[in-house]
Amino acid sequence: MELLIGLLSGAVGGNVAGKALKTFDQGTLINSIAGIVGGGLGSTVLGMLGAPDLAGAAGSAGGLDLGSIIGQIAGGGVGGGVVLAIVSVVRKAMAK
Repeated sequence: MELLIGLLSGAVGGNVAGKALKTFDQGTLINSIAGIVGGGLGSTVLGMLGAPDLAGAAGSAGGLDLGSIIGQIAGGGVGGGVVLAIVSVVRKAMAK
């Protein structure tokens, strides 16, 4: 479930980053795809680092508590924006 939250928030994060920073905007489809990839990577990395456990007791499973959900949304959104920025820079470099 956490991965799904990360993927959805990554798509939103990619589109928000694209609209907020016009130099990175690649259109809704590319923004969404890059965001989904970044959201998946961001939520996976946070899961590996143990970020879902920050809200609960040490050593317990992250579950679906509010802290875990907020962490996945933040990680997915930031990951989506970062991957969109990387995709934008690479596409502009290839166009030269």
